[in-house]
Amino acid sequence: MVDEAGEETLIHQSLDNYSELEELPYDELQNIEINLLLEGLYQMYGFDFRHYVRSSLRRRILNRMKAEKLPSITALLEKVLHKPGFVEQLLNDMSIRVTEMFRDPSFFSAFRNQVVPELRKYPEIRIWHAGCATGEEVYAMAILMQEEGLAERTKIYATDMNEKAIESAQKGAFPLKQMQVYTKNYLESGGTKAFSEYYTTDHQYAYFQPLMKENLMFAQHNLVTDGSFNEFHVILCRNVMIYFDTKLQQQVHSLFHGSLIPGGYLGLGKKESILFVPEGVQYDDFIPQERIYRKR
Repeated sequence: MVDEAGEETLIHQSLDNYSELEELPYDELQNIEINLLLEGLYQMYGFDFRHYVRSSLRRRILNRMKAEKLPSITALLEKVLHKPGFVEQLLNDMSIRVTEMFRDPSFFSAFRNQVVPELRKYPEIRIWHAGCATGEEVYAMAILMQEEGLAERTKIYATDMNEKAIESAQKGAFPLKQMQVYTKNYLESGGTKAFSEYYTTDHQYAYFQPLMKENLMFAQHNLVTDGSFNEFHVILCRNVMIYFDTKLQQQVHSLFHGSLIPGGYLGLGKKESILFVPEGVQYDDFIPQERIYRKR
């Protein structure tokens, strides 16, 4: 079984393109059922997964079907439509939660050393973390901006379609067992203090200081169905769009391009690119090896 972290390396191997050696009637029926489930989610609740990469969705849907001991995806759809509250469980399954503090430390190091000097020119800085999951990278950015003396003039907007993920992010509490990894990432990214200065602990969790939350704004926002809500100097959407098909990627890139100020920065994940989207020609490769682009 593939876990969520390993899923990123397999995401583009879509099961829609099955070979002739597979059982076509079964796969075709299953594909129809998945289409109906996704249409039901959209029509009933407004959550649009119809242009997510099918291989990722299929794995998550089948896992939920097995957990509920249901005989078919159609039975799962019936539960989604008729059992109050069940959709939240399925939504949680289908949300993207692969994240960690200072993930890809070289990205945060490059941001600190090359983007921050440019941001100092602005009297106010607005950063949007789109698809923030449970908020680890949001708090990492808050720490970075504080260490660079820019916290007071920075507003960080953190959004995700999953309401439970947003609620978790607002708490600023993360499993204590993760702090060793996060500390290593922090130091490799150019952190200037003892990482433990930023949080207190009990036997299970690390609680980040209230000071870290002062300039953070969390809200539910769906990249697929919702529009822009501000103009930003920086938009970070890392390791989210690998789960989207080409059409949806183009739609989201259009949203981001329209939301950035001229000269604003777009940060993507290691496996993501702007090469194949129309807006790609309207960016400069600011730090291409870290997938940081600057709007012309």
